[in-house]
Amino acid sequence: MRYEEIEHTADVGIRAYGTTASELFAAAAEGMFSLIANPAKVRPTGEVEITLAAEDLPRLLVAWLSELLFLHETQKLLFATFDVRVRGASLDAHVRGEKIDKRRHELKLAIKAVTYHRLSVDVEKGVAEDIFDA
Repeated sequence: MRYEEIEHTADVGIRAYGTTASELFAAAAEGMFSLIANPAKVRPTGEVEITLAAEDLPRLLVAWLSELLFLHETQKLLFATFDVRVRGASLDAHVRGEKIDKRRHELKLAIKAVTYHRLSVDVEKGVAEDIFDA
């Protein structure tokens, strides 16, 4: 299992698993988009390149998920695959997906923001966690 949903009062979050920071960040993105729509119905037909840097890994995770959420909201995109490379506190990624097609994509949850609540990135334990404002 690469991720799981975690409940938190009125909000929702994800716990991601991986053996490297790159795997954790990819799994966190997969988890977030699984809350938004069924990933099995999203075709990886278009590609977006993302480059980010932050002060540390937890802030980088928030920046990463926030950037994906921004693209989802402003360009009406759903993402299916995430090729992520984390080096230190910087990230390069190629994400693939497509425009929302209401005939095929049933949107499940509207995530308003990525928060710092319960934010953690522990590469040694292979776990990252964050809560979303939904």
